[in-house]
Amino acid sequence: MATYDDQHEHKHETFQLGEFTVPRLWTGLWQLSSNAWGTAPVSKVRQAMRRHVDLGHTAFDMADHYGSAEIIFGQFRVSLETPASVVGATKWCVFKSTEVTLEVVEEAVRQRMERMRTERVDLLQFHWQDYADKGYIQALEYLSQLKARGLIAAIGLCNFDAVRTEEICAHFPGMIVSNQVPFSVIDIRVLYAMKDVCSKYGVKLLTYGTLCGGFLAERWIGEPEPDPYSGSLNPSQRKYLDFIVKAWGSWELFQDLLVVLHDIGQLHGASVSNVATRWVLDHPIVGAVIVGARLGCTEHAADNLNVYKLALTAADRAQIDQVIARSAGSRLNETIGDCGSEYR
Repeated sequence: MATYDDQHEHKHETFQLGEFTVPRLWTGLWQLSSNAWGTAPVSKVRQAMRRHVDLGHTAFDMADHYGSAEIIFGQFRVSLETPASVVGATKWCVFKSTEVTLEVVEEAVRQRMERMRTERVDLLQFHWQDYADKGYIQALEYLSQLKARGLIAAIGLCNFDAVRTEEICAHFPGMIVSNQVPFSVIDIRVLYAMKDVCSKYGVKLLTYGTLCGGFLAERWIGEPEPDPYSGSLNPSQRKYLDFIVKAWGSWELFQDLLVVLHDIGQLHGASVSNVATRWVLDHPIVGAVIVGARLGCTEHAADNLNVYKLALTAADRAQIDQVIARSAGSRLNETIGDCGSEYR
């Protein structure tokens, strides 16, 4: 159940994630992993983090492979008067065959702690590439031991499908607090098997891709389908354009969706992005939406707060559902696989 914080101009929805009470909008730092999204001096990045925190965006998501994201976040958080008021979620991602020993796992966790300048990792999200290698169970056993020793506050998953999420939750009762997966009005795969697993085990979804790399915005209304090789799109947009026109439907159908989202937004004084985000947050299995930010370049921290004021009506949702019904959204689990399959 969402609660509210009246300390800010907008009422901030929060939810419980392990021992932490966190906002339902998080700031994603994946765009620090490459200059392809644009660059800014570290000082400007930290200033942008400060602006986010001042607006109540007090949870940041990063990973071991997001460039210097952990380091910059660590530098920022220790500069605060109350560092504990800001939550840092990071990841340990195993992309290739790895010998799983306690030493290997502990080294990975301690590297996160060192880079983030913290005595424990708030939320350690675990990703394992090869399901055929059952080492992920052993790795999670060691993560559990490190949690018991106080090196980790909470353990989550990242891009695990419903089958493996259920396997892990059954093997480690009550340990897994979250799974970070894609979810948007375009990508609705979590509404099938994943929804049931999350409800059964009390796992909250931390969702990314909710704005499809920025395509779910007014600026694309009436625009022709962009050329993915023109150099005008960032890496996220190239990925989501391919998803929209090949897996989900067509650019024409996407335009219909944008118009519906825009019309709904006009009724509520909200943007297309606000409506798309609210639609995702309204699903009980969702804890938070992670909004990527090009800190120091472009950011929408203030506009995102409008999501907390927005209440979609049954009629609004019905309009959105009508467009989704015309798409291949309900067949994505069959055509591209369950959550995270596109990365394997």
